[in-house]
Amino acid sequence: LPNIIYAVKFRGMENKCKKKFMNIIEQIGRYASMFLMIFMIGLDKLGFSSPEAFIIYFVGNIILLIAYWIIWILFFIKKNLWKSIALALIPTAIFLLSGITLRHYLLVISAVFFGIGHVYVTYQNAK
Repeated sequence: LPNIIYAVKFRGMENKCKKKFMNIIEQIGRYASMFLMIFMIGLDKLGFSSPEAFIIYFVGNIILLIAYWIIWILFFIKKNLWKSIALALIPTAIFLLSGITLRHYLLVISAVFFGIGHVYVTYQNAK
């Protein structure tokens, strides 16, 4: 939801990142991560290795989502670099945490690609 609000509020904003490779890596990582969060391709079996892994997944993602919403609210009040970078890192952390706790290594790999690309592109656009 905050991403949709941002897209409407800042419609037509130019992407200042001129490195096509980084833009491509960001998009491949983004869509691969979202796809792999829904479709568990590459897993022999679905599930957590232990109850503790589930608790880490559940509590960790709740904390990350709350932080994400709070930083979005602060970002809409006043944009600055640290908030932009935090908003790039938190989704990456969600994908990584999910991939690690589910032992879904394709998701971990796509999250790493997404994180590298997203932080780079976000930094270029925010500076």
